[in-house]
Amino acid sequence: MNQLEALKQFTTVVADTGDFYQLAQFQPRDATTNPSLILKAVQKPEYAPLMRATVAQFKGRALDEIMDRILVRFGCEILSTIPGRVSTEVDARLSFDTVATVTRAERLIELYQAAGIHTDRVLIKIAATWEGIEAARILEQRGIHTNLTLLFSFCQAIACGQAKVQLISPFVGRIYDWYKKQAGAQWDEAAMAGANDPGVSSVRQIYNYYKHFDIATEVMGASFRNTGQILALAGCDLLTIAPELLAQLSAQDGSTLTRAMDANSAKTQNLKRLLLDEPSFRFALNEDAMATEKLAEGIRAFTADTLKLEALMQQAAT
Repeated sequence: MNQLEALKQFTTVVADTGDFYQLAQFQPRDATTNPSLILKAVQKPEYAPLMRATVAQFKGRALDEIMDRILVRFGCEILSTIPGRVSTEVDARLSFDTVATVTRAERLIELYQAAGIHTDRVLIKIAATWEGIEAARILEQRGIHTNLTLLFSFCQAIACGQAKVQLISPFVGRIYDWYKKQAGAQWDEAAMAGANDPGVSSVRQIYNYYKHFDIATEVMGASFRNTGQILALAGCDLLTIAPELLAQLSAQDGSTLTRAMDANSAKTQNLKRLLLDEPSFRFALNEDAMATEKLAEGIRAFTADTLKLEALMQQAAT
């Protein structure tokens, strides 16, 4: 049994890619996409025709509508390959606009429904800002399920749980990146690996809190830098993993892999229930330099890749 097969005994494995031709070999249940992954995919020869065809079909429509149609087209192709759900992201430029996020999310769902996809097979990805979490609260009440992304802090997870969002994606690798950069020459890679990895530790704290208080929101570790981070989270509800790391897991023996996270043990912990309103959320996030920086950086990066994707779409239209 390889590590990927062993991991699937404890955790739902999700593929983190827009490259749907790669999916079948790893047999994930779900898949996640984001603007960066879609941008990467449409620049490959095998996917360029899909973008060109969509742009041509809806020529003259608003750029944001054509963008959503491309995202949904990729999502539909992915869903034809996997049995579960696909995550599709709302434009990162709307991360601080609750009403616009809700409107855009509803349009994405309408496009999926028009393509014959049931709502339950789609998660709308939204940045875990206060405004994004509020949008997710509204969407969940309307039966549209959400995946709160760019999540770096405990306070973001608390607010997401309160909003009863379907799923959160804490970013393991980007947390690790920040602490490693801060430590500089003092960073001890061996000492900060596995359970001591700051990204792994963050996910474990959130997982234990959710399970202790019976919060139904699913925890999906994301943004991994190495397989050690993934294996240290065996037992987490879901883990979304890039194809390169899925391949590495498939190539390694997994006979000794054991569960690292367990809902029953979380129940025995002495934890305090927290409640956050908007001021306390904003203050807690502000107190966390890593989360503040990484959230802003993530929104900027997704926005930059969305602009690049729009530029490619405009080229395709000429």
